[in-house]
Amino acid sequence: MYKERFVLDGKIAVVTGGARGIGKSIVEGFVECGATTVVVDKLDQVFDTVGHPFLCDLGIDSNIKYLIEYIASKFGRVDILVNCAGITLPMKHPYSDDSWEETININLTVPFKLIRGLCYYMPEGSSIINITSLNAEFGFPDNPAYLASKGGLKMMTKGFALDLAQRGIRVNNVGPGYTPTSTTEKSWNDEMLRNQRTARTMLGRWARPEEIACAVIFLASDASSYITGQDIYVDGGWEAKGL
Repeated sequence: MYKERFVLDGKIAVVTGGARGIGKSIVEGFVECGATTVVVDKLDQVFDTVGHPFLCDLGIDSNIKYLIEYIASKFGRVDILVNCAGITLPMKHPYSDDSWEETININLTVPFKLIRGLCYYMPEGSSIINITSLNAEFGFPDNPAYLASKGGLKMMTKGFALDLAQRGIRVNNVGPGYTPTSTTEKSWNDEMLRNQRTARTMLGRWARPEEIACAVIFLASDASSYITGQDIYVDGGWEAKGL
């Protein structure tokens, strides 16, 4: 009764930003659990991943339509969508228009368009997981676009969870804590910053990519069939810590 609810056999999954970092770990976890997984990324590294590679820059609007048409024609449905692709463009004030627009597009508009387009191919029991951030809850310096995009994604998830519930589609957020990836390379390589971020956690360490992936696998599986509209922070206790 319980063990089989965690299995993803026979499910079709789409993971954006799946060529490296947390996205790659999510892809590897899905494949290991039995899901046929389409790996979407603009990096050539996508061809080095397990699953079905789909080289695509989602920042180009026409490519979103192309991806949706590809999924519809090749698989006819999608059971799991993970919006993991994201960018961060920090800079000192004044923040530029170009960086604002690019960040909002990739981190917020692209997930909106993918959910809007792919939900028509999602049967009852399907799951959408958006990858947010601690920045959806807390202010950090020199990156207003990233904060706005992740905060917006958090609330967009709740809206879609309500709108799609009548069709039996669940929508949730996973907010990673600090994890060594190319995105956090600067903080990880700076001993002072690394130690500061470590001290903010209860568990006293950074996350491993597979620990984020495990939370996503849970939300993608039938084990989470009564969970929707939620924020799950996999952050070693950062979000809950006071003194």
